[in-house]
Formats: sequence, C-alpha cells, structure tokens
Amino acid sequence: MPLFNPHELRRAIPAGKRVLGLDPGSKTIGLALTDVSLMLASPYRSIPRKKLGDVATTLAAIVEKEEIGALIAGLPLSLDGSFGPAARAAQDWLTELATRLHLPACTWDERLSSSAVNRFLIQDADMTRKRRAEVVDKMAASYMLQGWLDAAVEG
Repeated sequence: MPLFNPHELRRAIPAGKRVLGLDPGSKTIGLALTDVSLMLASPYRSIPRKKLGDVATTLAAIVEKEEIGALIAGLPLSLDGSFGPAARAAQDWLTELATRLHLPACTWDERLSSSAVNRFLIQDADMTRKRRAEVVDKMAASYMLQGWLDAAVEG
C-alpha cells in the first residue's frame, strides 16, 4: 500500500475501525491504539524489533484482534525538520509493512516524543528508570498518535 497524506488518511479509515500507532526504535516498537471514534490515543504495548516478516506476523494478529483500519508510524525528522536517512528508512519500513498488512498508512513527525514522555514520567509520575524503560516506547507511540489525531481533525 502506498503511504497516504496524513490528513487524507483519516477519510480512508472505515467506520468502526481503529488506528494503530507505531514508534519503531532500535530494540522495541511501541504500539498505541485509538478508540473507534478516532478521538483518543492510548498506549497499548511494546514488541521486540525483529526482522520485518516477524514484526508483520505479530502485528497481523493485533490488526485482526483490535480491528485496525490504518497505521501511523513515527517519522524521525531531524531537529531542524529536515528529511534525512533515518526518515527515509522509516518510510520504506512502513511502506513494506503496510503492504504486507494490506492497510493504508502514513508517517507522522515524532520529534521529541520520547523526550516529552520521559520528562513527564520523571517529573510528574516520579517513575524509576527501570519502570520508565518498560513504558516509554508505548507512551511515545501514544503521544505521536494523539498528535496525528488532533491535527487530522483540524485538517
């Protein structure tokens, strides 16, 4: 499946379907889900980052179970907003994943999502380093996905 424009993707999602947010890191992929009304993103879980085929198999089961209608993956733009090799790799990864899962998809700017989540977990939730490591990926996915939801409503 080709990647959609982030604002056009919302119109392509069938009624009653959710969106799965993906925050791919080097070791784990944080996952977040929307509600069926596409208003709220919530942390879901984290999965190990493995070969694309293994990730696709794991996500296919989640797509079926949670009635997913689209994918949103974090786009690691440079801090100045430029599109570098990491952003190109993220787009290529998502394009292949969306093709394998037969779902429409788009990328969304994830700059500073992990930093914002870590700051919240330290300052407001007073979490230990070990506990933060367990939740930061799925919370960063939720933060990124909520950003898309908020912008897609306005767009």
